[in-house]
Amino acid sequence: MPISFVLVFAALAAPALAAPPQPGNFAPEAHLGGVEIGMTKRQVTRLWGKRHGMCRDCSTTTWYFNYRPFEPQGVAAIFERDRVAYVFTVWRPNGWRTARGLTLGAPASEISKTYGPLDRRECTLYYALVKPGLGVQTVFYVFRDRLWGFALTVPDASPCL
Repeated sequence: MPISFVLVFAALAAPALAAPPQPGNFAPEAHLGGVEIGMTKRQVTRLWGKRHGMCRDCSTTTWYFNYRPFEPQGVAAIFERDRVAYVFTVWRPNGWRTARGLTLGAPASEISKTYGPLDRRECTLYYALVKPGLGVQTVFYVFRDRLWGFALTVPDASPCL
């Protein structure tokens, strides 16, 4: 196969590989759509691509990867010292679930049934159910008694966004 063909194929395939994650891949204590706590900006762009919005009013660098232009659903990453400190779903995007079958939109009671007792933290207009961990903290966001979002944070971070 000629080298030029391989280079053209790689150039065309790269954007398809580097895109916001397909809904459905949240692994508590591990990753959200492949992104893990501690990853660099370069590692995130390799996985999710360069097409993202940046929060202008945030005190830390925050990238938003929306599934459709001008629609809020998607995923986001917050960086501290150029490494992922938070990674989370935004506005209950369709299709996200855990390997144990917990889906966004499920009744809040299903969270503890699936993952056991969790710490409850009150946030403005919603609450977070938190499972502390050594290297990562798992967060389930609840709004109006429904599972609204998934997140991973650095240990001991406030789960409220």
